Amino acid sequence: MRRRTDHQPAYVLHTYAYKETSLIVETFTRGFGRVALLARGARRPRSAMRGVLLSFHPLRLGWTASAELGNLISAEWAGALPPLAGRALMCGFYLNELVLRLLPRDDPHEALFDCYGEALGALSAGAAQASVLRSFEKRLLAELGYAPLLERDAASGAPIEPGRRYVYEPDRGPMPSRNSSSHLSVSGQTLLDLAAGEYDRPETRDEARMLLRALISQRLHGQVLHTSAVLRELNEL
Repeated sequence: MRRRTDHQPAYVLHTYAYKETSLIVETFTRGFGRVALLARGARRPRSAMRGVLLSFHPLRLGWTASAELGNLISAEWAGALPPLAGRALMCGFYLNELVLRLLPRDDPHEALFDCYGEALGALSAGAAQASVLRSFEKRLLAELGYAPLLERDAASGAPIEPGRRYVYEPDRGPMPSRNSSSHLSVSGQTLLDLAAGEYDRPETRDEARMLLRALISQRLHGQVLHTSAVLRELNEL
């Protein structure tokens, strides 16, 4: 049965050409999660959708669908954000790639959608990019059912000690470290800062980035995040 959806809050994650004049639009919607839509004629010079289907701007979309690929029938602005530029723009592409690679289709995550919008707003306002990315990565893992254990020792259940070092085992959590050379060796203070969303310490920023990227990499099952590689090359975040 064909269903129709109107005025759905959404963001464009990615678009690519389809035939001569159309687009396939990968979207992140509040009520339906990640949805792929066919925008017929959207590449024509006079198409009303041509200047609307842009990433990093809140939209309201309408579509009909009876299969995995729906037909986009309306798109309109739902507000505006200052445009992302420079490294903030790369951070935005990184968020989009995370959602595209990790979120299943047609699986609504309203809280994550709101977190995504807040992250874009923070990036456009010039907020500390490391804090924005770490907060979103942590929330994404939690939404997927892999919330990292941060405040207790996975072996004993004892509270994390700020001055101690731990080895983070992805399938269990932090364990007291006997070999600090492990690539997932983090300080107790970093774990507590990450739990509290505090990223003032340079050590916390570095170790939190390493830990969350490792946990995300495990969920990707060998896929490579292209934007993450670019950010590493820029020595940023």
